Amino acid sequence: MKVLFIGDIVGNAGRKTLKGLLPNVIDRYKIDLVIANGENLAGGFGITEKTAEEVFSLGVHILTSGNHIWDKKEAIPYIIKEHRILRPLNYPPGVPGYGSLIHTLSNGTKIGVINISGRVFMSAIDCPFRTGEEEIKKVKESTKIIIVDFHAEATSEKIAFGYFADGKVSAVIGTHTHVQTADEKILQNGTAYITDVGMTGPSVSVIGIEKDQIIERFLRQIPMKFETASGEGILAAVVIDIDEKTGKSLAIQRLQLTYP
Repeated sequence: MKVLFIGDIVGNAGRKTLKGLLPNVIDRYKIDLVIANGENLAGGFGITEKTAEEVFSLGVHILTSGNHIWDKKEAIPYIIKEHRILRPLNYPPGVPGYGSLIHTLSNGTKIGVINISGRVFMSAIDCPFRTGEEEIKKVKESTKIIIVDFHAEATSEKIAFGYFADGKVSAVIGTHTHVQTADEKILQNGTAYITDVGMTGPSVSVIGIEKDQIIERFLRQIPMKFETASGEGILAAVVIDIDEKTGKSLAIQRLQLTYP
């Protein structure tokens, strides 16, 4: 089976790029399941019901997220009721939303998806390794096919988790930095891995934000409201080929496409 994992979708430019490119990508690579990180869907910070429903209508099956999932407070009731949206698993007990799910394809194949946040240079939440391992065991009771979105800042933490989960899950896909890394590989025990899948959003920007605003911030250190950039878009993603019987990955291919 083929899984498409799309890097953090940023604002209107990201949604526009997704709309323009996703149908062709699905058709060309014979995609069975589309997962995307959606924590920056709404103006580059957070998610709303409107932006999430727009992305679902374009062919995305599951939205993962990260530390920006709470930026739009009005979205919390929607996150509670919408099982297709995940927030990091390792938030403390009682936090709204879901950290994992099991998706069933039309042919009956079940795929587990787990969303985990790192802690290095991030919020000090529960241990991603211990909570991740516990959830993987639970999901494995239903399926051998498991995709993990590891949302983290430090490459070392992402790589360590990749090796930690090697052979236990089908893929560990890094998100958060918005810069696609060139280290996609199949690890020794059959887990597909990439440190960061990248960003789907405006290509002429600083990780999705207007470049002049970011430069001004670095020059003057004065807080300001950031705005997402416009113009040509880029879609960053990976295509993962998974053996349905074993849950092991056979191949991972990195994509970086421009629009228009």
